[in-house]
Amino acid sequence: MKRRVLVVVLGAVGIAVVIGTLVWRTRLLARPDEEVRSATVERGTLVVAVSASGSVEPQARVSLSFEVPGRVAKVPVAVGEAVKAGDVLARLDDRPLALQVEQAQAALAQAQAQRVQVRAGPRPEEVAAAEANLRAAQAQVNAAVANLDQLEAGAGNAQIATAEADLAAAALQQKVAQISYDRMDERNEEQREQARYNLYAADEALAAARARLSGVQAGANVDQVQAGQANVAAAAAQRDGAQARLDLLRAGATAGQSAAAEAGVVQAQAARDLAQLSLEDGTLRAPFDGVVAEVNATAGELAPTGRPAIVLVDPSRFHVHVSVDEVDVGRLAEGQTAQVTLDALPDATIVGTVERIAPAATVQGGVVDYEVTIGLAPTNASIRTGMTANATIVVEELTDVLTIPTWVVRVDRSTGQTYVQRRVGTTLERVDVTLGVRYEGVAQVLGGLAEGDEVVWVPESQPFNMGSQ
Repeated sequence: MKRRVLVVVLGAVGIAVVIGTLVWRTRLLARPDEEVRSATVERGTLVVAVSASGSVEPQARVSLSFEVPGRVAKVPVAVGEAVKAGDVLARLDDRPLALQVEQAQAALAQAQAQRVQVRAGPRPEEVAAAEANLRAAQAQVNAAVANLDQLEAGAGNAQIATAEADLAAAALQQKVAQISYDRMDERNEEQREQARYNLYAADEALAAARARLSGVQAGANVDQVQAGQANVAAAAAQRDGAQARLDLLRAGATAGQSAAAEAGVVQAQAARDLAQLSLEDGTLRAPFDGVVAEVNATAGELAPTGRPAIVLVDPSRFHVHVSVDEVDVGRLAEGQTAQVTLDALPDATIVGTVERIAPAATVQGGVVDYEVTIGLAPTNASIRTGMTANATIVVEELTDVLTIPTWVVRVDRSTGQTYVQRRVGTTLERVDVTLGVRYEGVAQVLGGLAEGDEVVWVPESQPFNMGSQ
């Protein structure tokens, strides 16, 4: 009887031990979340993305400045005002510039007239004048030659007779003047002075007549002949010059003269165009439809330097410039989709598209980044230039794949094999797994598990921190 009781007691104790063990394992697997966590292998879509931040920029932004100095005459726009392409935004006092255009236009007209004249050749009246000059020059040559011939041939009888008659007349005149002077009343000083002058003039005329007669009788001397020859040479030179000018007129413009006239027109036209451009630069016009963002010019003051007079933006469409680390930029491509949020508008999520990836990097503080431009789709959100933006660019999307959270994955320290603890009934078993893409705490399962499997993390095992790759 006692033996049976002992057996019963021992059996009860064994049953209690088994039941206690089962209860302990059950409780272990059913601990609170901070001790035991589990997850189910699911089939779905795994999205891999690159996150970056930047600022909102408008479709276009332009800073307009005056290219020429001057005083501002008019600023018809204000900050925030919408304008159309071609609208006047600011204008200088253009009166000095307009005068420069008029001067340049006049110089161009003169150069064009000169070119026309060169191309047309000499006018008939110019040729006639040149021919008359040539005839006059030839006449001077003929007169000089005749005079030289006369000097070289000596005086004839007629010249001697003329000189003798001139001498006789001068002698008679001198004699009359002498008699008048001798008979003049000495008391009349004025009349006597006049008679003295008449006598002096008669004496000089008599001496000159005697000299001429002597010269005619003696013939021309060497100096006179040489002077006559020089006169002939000078007249011939003038005649040759007149002939050359006439020949040039008849021949028309040379190639060099035509080229010079053409170059003069080109130069004058360039000066006119430059003056016209300066006049146009005195007016700032909107290059596109937009909104005035800055106005730094004031009517009556000199045009600003060192800063734009007007800043114009096109807010019809916005884009975001973000800086992406060199590790992630290789995953990006134009056309990829992005989700953009704004710090100023936390409730708005805007769809974007990668439009441009900078071909060259920017390095700041040893960090290598690439600028990426993301175009934003039209939205009703009140987007403004300069807002801080956060972009998540989808670089890969895997559909119909098995996934598990990375916190359930462990690594065997001796082999490096990744594995998980899978629940099988009321027990756990180790299962080696092959993983693929991992992103933001989710890993793709390539082998080792099936959809619906439950994997468990318990404190006794050290978790493998997968991170995001």
